[in-house]
Amino acid sequence: MNVQPKSNNNLLLALREILPEQYLLTAVEDLKPYECDGSPVYQRLPVAVVLPSTIEEVQKIIRICASLRVPVVARGAGTGLSGGALPHEGGIILALSRFNNILEIDDEGMTMRVQPGVRNLAISEAAAPYGLYYAPDPSSQIACTIGGNVAENSGGVHCLKYGLTVHNVLEVKIITAEGVLVTLGSSTLDTPGYDLLALITGSEGMLGIIVEVVVKLLPRPPETKVLMASFDEVEDAANAVAMIISAGIIPAGLELMDNLAIQATEAFVHAGYPTDAEAILLCELDGTEEALTEQVSLVADILRNANSIRVIMASSDKEKARLWAGRKAAFPAVGRISPDYYCMDGTIPRKNVAAVLSEIKSLSRHYGLRVANVFHAGDGNLHPLILFDAGKTGELEKAERFGADILELCVKMGGSITGEHGVGFEKLDQMCVQFNEDELTHFHNIKYAFDPYELLNPGKVIPTLHRCAELGAIHIHNGELAHPDIPRF
Repeated sequence: MNVQPKSNNNLLLALREILPEQYLLTAVEDLKPYECDGSPVYQRLPVAVVLPSTIEEVQKIIRICASLRVPVVARGAGTGLSGGALPHEGGIILALSRFNNILEIDDEGMTMRVQPGVRNLAISEAAAPYGLYYAPDPSSQIACTIGGNVAENSGGVHCLKYGLTVHNVLEVKIITAEGVLVTLGSSTLDTPGYDLLALITGSEGMLGIIVEVVVKLLPRPPETKVLMASFDEVEDAANAVAMIISAGIIPAGLELMDNLAIQATEAFVHAGYPTDAEAILLCELDGTEEALTEQVSLVADILRNANSIRVIMASSDKEKARLWAGRKAAFPAVGRISPDYYCMDGTIPRKNVAAVLSEIKSLSRHYGLRVANVFHAGDGNLHPLILFDAGKTGELEKAERFGADILELCVKMGGSITGEHGVGFEKLDQMCVQFNEDELTHFHNIKYAFDPYELLNPGKVIPTLHRCAELGAIHIHNGELAHPDIPRF
């Protein structure tokens, strides 16, 4: 990597000219909370953590780091699950938690302008008095921030019908690697030129620092119905998903949990889940009362034809909230039954869900590690939670190999190594499986165009071609890569 930081003293002296002492953290005890994101497998300490509160401060910080060739890792709430906010040991963490203001609510235009540190749930809470809400709702929505959501292209329970973050953001302002403020997109439905807004969404802090976001708001649906179906076989629940979509019904949410996840969640949340079921499906339908009457009847028939042993419908808003509360709390619930767990995030075509779950079961037996499956079944976004004990020699490495096998299985089945958690540091090797040499070369060229010195979140998302060659994933021609001219970071 072409980064040659000068003395840390020069860096800290320059940063102290911009920020008050309490917003420039350098003591080890102050840096420790920033050593990892929501995936604690990888941990590092940065040189410093900076907490600016204005765009001008961010610009000054970036310009200093650019002049000294100091890496910068932007960080929101730190709820990411792929090591995307892992610090660089020779760089700084640019924490955006003080960018937490809602700047404008346009109820007529159904948009909201916010700073990146605004929590996902806070957007819908602020929009509620206008009968509006923000659709993408990750399980961590009570804590995760919109800047991180844009960086990771987050999804959530309702992404099946209403789309991912990329479908619900209209405009983003970023600070480039040179410290320039740039606006991508606009508050209109379309803008001329290349779609750089889509490019920045999901770029994981590699192309710019997000400092402002305009999100699209939606009217609250007039009515919602929530059904829970129980199954004796996980494969039957998976097949039911494909049957519902094939019938032309697009639920607002369609989630699957297996028995281990059910038991852990019920013990934690008391959501009313049947602990003797091998799997449950949660299906939310929304629309007018008239349309829902027909849809509920059709979906219930499909679930029974898919061998569901029981179908119930929530009878009140309180019961709906309780059923979804269990799903939202599934990850921390699983954390109560194992010293550690390793959360995977792969996506597959819906038709292959049953086959992939069956293969994961076989892999579980092979590695001798339990798996709790919790995922967005409607769009094939798997979240297998591999249970292990890091205190036992070799178990972490075994869990990592198990996770890698799951991701490579997703690619083999025509899917992707990520659905919403991103690549970060964790999935670099699997990028070599997902993409070929030419594709990775294009990724590097895009990175180089935005950030020629690779100062923004370096070492993440895009593996070097040499790394892929060492893994045997790409071929070296006569001892040299086919694309020798691309930058080597």
